[in-house]
Amino acid sequence: MTDTVAPKPTPAQAAVIGRVRRMMLIAGLTSALAVVVVLIAIGYRLYRGEGSTTTASTDITATLPKGARIISTGVSGDRLVVTLAIGAATEIRTFDARTLKPAGKLKFVGEP
Repeated sequence: MTDTVAPKPTPAQAAVIGRVRRMMLIAGLTSALAVVVVLIAIGYRLYRGEGSTTTASTDITATLPKGARIISTGVSGDRLVVTLAIGAATEIRTFDARTLKPAGKLKFVGEP
């Protein structure tokens, strides 16, 4: 059997082959860098625990003043808003939706 020998590339062909190899190297390195960045982002999100909040269960009992009624509740952004009627005054209490810690209180009282 005879082996066919590929002829040596011309200088122009060698230049094209060199450019293609360089472009393939750049594309491969860019793809590898993109995969590493995505893996780092996923690891960061998992480590920080900012993923799903449904896995964490928090049981908190909030004590209302005597005679207070809950008028309404709502969610605004990352806040839980509770409107209370306490006698003649109206009070709005806000809580952090993730931790349920009190975030603020706003009280409305009529003028005497």
